[in-house]
Amino acid sequence: MTTTVHPDTAARPAPWPDALAQARLHVVSGKGGTGKTTVAAALALALATGGKRVLLVEVEGRQGIAQVFDSAPLPYEERKIAVAAGGGEVRALAVDTEAALLEYFEMFYRLGVAGRTLRRMGAIEFATTLAPGLRDVLLTGKAKECVTRTAADGRPVYDAVVLDAPPTGRLVTFLDVTKAMADLAKAGPIHGQAKGVESLIHSPRTAVHLVTLLSDLPVTETLDAAAELDRAGIPVGTLVVNRMREQWLPDRSVTAAAGGRVDAGRIRNGLQSAGIELGRDEIDGLVAETVEHAVAVAGESAALGRLDSEPDPPLPRLTLPNLLGGVDLGSLYELAESMTAQGVYLEARR
Repeated sequence: MTTTVHPDTAARPAPWPDALAQARLHVVSGKGGTGKTTVAAALALALATGGKRVLLVEVEGRQGIAQVFDSAPLPYEERKIAVAAGGGEVRALAVDTEAALLEYFEMFYRLGVAGRTLRRMGAIEFATTLAPGLRDVLLTGKAKECVTRTAADGRPVYDAVVLDAPPTGRLVTFLDVTKAMADLAKAGPIHGQAKGVESLIHSPRTAVHLVTLLSDLPVTETLDAAAELDRAGIPVGTLVVNRMREQWLPDRSVTAAAGGRVDAGRIRNGLQSAGIELGRDEIDGLVAETVEHAVAVAGESAALGRLDSEPDPPLPRLTLPNLLGGVDLGSLYELAESMTAQGVYLEARR
């Protein structure tokens, strides 16, 4: 029989507060290797549950979304990539920086032909390489355009946009790049566009979700990122604990087992009563695995304690199970169901 690693505390808010159901831009970030792209994909499926339409946006050129959905590489074009429970749908877009810049030229300066000429000359690649911040301006600007785009009936095209953002190390710089741009361009279309992005990012319509694993370095980086977002005035949505280990020991036995106090004779007797006979080496192996498991559980419990106690007030938290067989399309739906069971939902667009 298994138990929870770390029980819920009364002080912690609901995993998915009602205010998050009204957010329209959900930014997902985390330390490299924590599974943020998988979490972003599962979140998009969960938000689309019940007939919603959600756009999943990738900005790092890794084609990670295509990999988790086991599909062909995504073009710079919004495509239906999955059907969610209850008739919803998830569309996906991989933002290409050059294409986004040409679209920007056309939208604000009607430079369609001239823009394509600049591309042939290599000027766009030169500009985006010379000014890395320009890439972030285009990427966040494209996300804002997707959030605010309306259909012929005046309603938003998407109920929500999920952005698979860069890692936490440069998250605030990425999200706040247009704030600096608005300060540089005091007037004109660039100033107006930058102020629009800044307004969205700093409003309750945006929620930043930070993905972590239960070990010291990811937890430390997550807490640092949460504090940095708070100082920048950017709303933090939830902390997402990914790959939560299933606990196979009762809580009362974890500390003793982690300290190496495991009764080999009791294990042998229990197996014998179940009709299983094992040799001494096999029993020793089971004892070693028990100790190893208890040490890991104790470490994760301590990490959860930091997530509960260091942010003041505590932040909402979602937990996702460790999938022993790895992540495939079927397990993405399992993760989405887990999120839905923890309260993740989205109000329909109006």
